[in-house]
Amino acid sequence: MASKLLMISVFVFDLIAFALAIAAEQRRSTATIQTDNEQVYTYCVYDSDISTGFGIGAFLFLMAGQILIMVASRCFCFGKPLSPGGSRGCALLLFVMCWVTFFIAEVCLLAGSVRNAYHTKYRSSLLYNDQPVSCETVRKGVFAAGAAFIFFTSIINKFYFISYSNAKGGAGPYGGEAGVGMAAYK
Repeated sequence: MASKLLMISVFVFDLIAFALAIAAEQRRSTATIQTDNEQVYTYCVYDSDISTGFGIGAFLFLMAGQILIMVASRCFCFGKPLSPGGSRGCALLLFVMCWVTFFIAEVCLLAGSVRNAYHTKYRSSLLYNDQPVSCETVRKGVFAAGAAFIFFTSIINKFYFISYSNAKGGAGPYGGEAGVGMAAYK
């Protein structure tokens, strides 16, 4: 029952993270070049900055789901040893893949959020023929890549926990007592 509850809660966290990453992609900041009232300078005007919050929210929800899975599985390294077999090897492979996809998703979300929050403050003069202002924004697809890796991480997390549970649940090749049994001598 606890593993079902864990899987459902991690699925909900991952689903929220995925939805927030998609929302961040849809609501990225855009910029327009405006001219001041005296027609002397041009500068950048940015619209809504909500996607930074969406990206950080997705970052935190994905991290919460990953922490739940790793605490439940004791991060694969701690606790009693797993029984030998294919499930242990599969769990090890999925453990590594799970952390790689998690890291890529977190980097995409964090980099997209930081870049989206950065607004250039430069201005150029129309009188002195300065270089035109560059209104930098986050590239299209950064949050979408984060959402894709959230999806991969979610799937791999579930398979990892199932493989880990299968490898942990076995009693080994001999389920009896490992020591020599002693009885009273008559």
